[in-house]
Amino acid sequence: MHRFRLDLADLATTWFACSPIQEAALSLRMWTHPGVYPLQSAAFERLRPSFEQLDSGLLLSLVAANRWIPDFLTPRPSVPAPDFRAELAVVRALPPEQLRAELEQTFLPHGRPLPAPLAAGLADPVRLLARIADALEEYWERCLAPAWWPRARAVLEADLVYRARVLSQQGAAALFADLDHRLHWADGLLSINRRWTDWDGEITVDGRGLVLVPTFFARGAITMISNDRPPQISYPARGRAGMAAPTAPVTPRALELLLGAPKARLLALLAEPASTTELAYRLGVTPGAVSQHLAVLHRTGLVTRARHGRSVLYGRSPLGDELTGHPRRG
Repeated sequence: MHRFRLDLADLATTWFACSPIQEAALSLRMWTHPGVYPLQSAAFERLRPSFEQLDSGLLLSLVAANRWIPDFLTPRPSVPAPDFRAELAVVRALPPEQLRAELEQTFLPHGRPLPAPLAAGLADPVRLLARIADALEEYWERCLAPAWWPRARAVLEADLVYRARVLSQQGAAALFADLDHRLHWADGLLSINRRWTDWDGEITVDGRGLVLVPTFFARGAITMISNDRPPQISYPARGRAGMAAPTAPVTPRALELLLGAPKARLLALLAEPASTTELAYRLGVTPGAVSQHLAVLHRTGLVTRARHGRSVLYGRSPLGDELTGHPRRG
């Protein structure tokens, strides 16, 4: 059991972030454990030809048999919406003399030797660190950034909007309970059932802030391997199913007659906040067409909009909820 002790000041400085480099590093699990995250399978199969042209042997070696990833590849975000290159600079800044320890804590506790590409590369840790960072950057640029990340970011940002609403309306206890079944909040302790380790103990947040990060590549709440890292918990992102194949929503005929089919379908999809990019994908239309319909729905008071990071997220208003007869979840 892994326990974080938070006093009132620590609760006040608990915050959420989206991390592109975390998603890049954790998504390597798709290539080593593809059946574990079925909602992403179709998207990543489309990326396979590009992935196989990369330094894929090195990238695959970074994932342990139990899906652990070295901590230095998932640095704690310093801002709510960090840039990939800024996070990659943190990876590159790891002191080379620490690289061996980072890799060994990922593989050796389970009786597994370091994978051959990593073991051989440690003869020159400076070169190995640069090679890992370069491979991750190329993976991002060629596989994830062009199409996958814009949609993924929209889903992650929508998750954060939902979490903020839960926190403001129901408080911290409800927030933690809703994040994942592995988390339990009581008497100032946030406990996470770390079934993948024998370590049992308590970490005092002590003014360092606890960062909560949604991800597509975890089946439950997870933390860093090392207990010396700044406090961070990653949890399964809400709305992950939206990243699977697009499906048109079912809308009442009366609503389509009132608003027109495109606007009725948009309104039906907005039970959770979403961006124009995500809505366009799910409806199979252009973002421009979605923007035009959303502008009308916003002017008529059926949807609300709010900026989060670089995205504008739309959601149904109370009037929109009443009109569809399907109130927002949560």
